[in-house]
Amino acid sequence: LTFILLLSGAGLTACANLQKEQTAHKQENDATVSYAEYLKTLAEQGYAPGQAALDLMYEEGQGVPRDDQLALERFRKAAEQGDALGQVVLGLMYKKGWGVPKDDRLAVQWFRKAAEQGHAPGQVNLGWMYYEGRSVPRDDQLAVQWFRKAAEQGLADGQNNLGWMYKEGRGVPKNYKLAVHWYRKLAEQGDVSGHIALSRMYEKGRGVPRNYVYAYMWMDIASDDDGFEGEGRRALEEFEKEMTPSQIQKAKELARACKRKQYKGCEV
Repeated sequence: LTFILLLSGAGLTACANLQKEQTAHKQENDATVSYAEYLKTLAEQGYAPGQAALDLMYEEGQGVPRDDQLALERFRKAAEQGDALGQVVLGLMYKKGWGVPKDDRLAVQWFRKAAEQGHAPGQVNLGWMYYEGRSVPRDDQLAVQWFRKAAEQGLADGQNNLGWMYKEGRGVPKNYKLAVHWYRKLAEQGDVSGHIALSRMYEKGRGVPRNYVYAYMWMDIASDDDGFEGEGRRALEEFEKEMTPSQIQKAKELARACKRKQYKGCEV
């Protein structure tokens, strides 16, 4: 399932986003090592998010020597100070065994601390642990609750997961219209998973009237993604067998217009 793969990186994506936010004000030609020094200063002053971002650099070896144990120490310090980002990444380290023995119980503990602070990546990861039943009883309804909290905050992984749960009827009654609702929100963020999902819903007429023009439009947009180009083109070839030349041309025009509008208001 696509959404399973997406979940595994939620916390690290959040770390990367934090790093981008913190460097946005810096000059483009600033050296990475200077940024590392800046984060070290924040960490030494006890600023938890600075510690978490610095730990990501230690994990990736950017501007500092790679040191898994030092990263673990710093993530733990940030987590224990109540920093939700540090809590999510520490949870992922326990879940995946990065620098520590795998321990799903501790992973859940740290995901829950972040989730209860309203941290969307923490909510998604906790929901996944309930979905998979890792150190907690498997519970699709609780998974849906946590996915929904993340989705309502606009987190792409949460929207993708919640859409899938509605499509499959896991933890909620099957509801294709609500699946489309969440997939559309995902697509409007420019997320390729949302583009593919909406395309398939239009192709099959699930939650929306069957419409090959819209199915083609969303799949054409998805096929721009480097990781999906081949599969996307094959899907377009299959759609073309069901479409007239004028429909294909219209779908391509809509796809171009949709990208100009940044994926919003594309179904007209």
